[in-house]
Amino acid sequence: QVQLVESGGGLVQAGGSLRLSCAASGRTFINYAMAWFRQAPGKEREFVAVISWSGGYTGYADSVKGRFTISRDNGKNAVYLQMNSLKAEDTAVYYCAAGFSSSNRRDSDFHSWGQGTQVTVSS
Repeated sequence: QVQLVESGGGLVQAGGSLRLSCAASGRTFINYAMAWFRQAPGKEREFVAVISWSGGYTGYADSVKGRFTISRDNGKNAVYLQMNSLKAEDTAVYYCAAGFSSSNRRDSDFHSWGQGTQVTVSS
């Protein structure tokens, strides 16, 4: 298990950018694939992006492909989500999660979660 704390959320206008950060505690961070999920009001939590333990593989939901970029710094025990060209439909609570495989996309496949950070995009 690893403890995760997200930051960087806020209010931004449509077309703007935000960078989310997720700080992890524990020396096992490098063992895990890391992902971002989001949950909008009244909707189920959905996959956004995933990165392998080395950073050599990344995967994205179709809805964010070309606009969002996931990255990680294993020396700092951190994972990031750069969000550009934000849309109103990106409004949600964003969660960082740790899991065993970067091929996973279901939230049930990830064992450690942060508390979430709110992203609100005004149109």
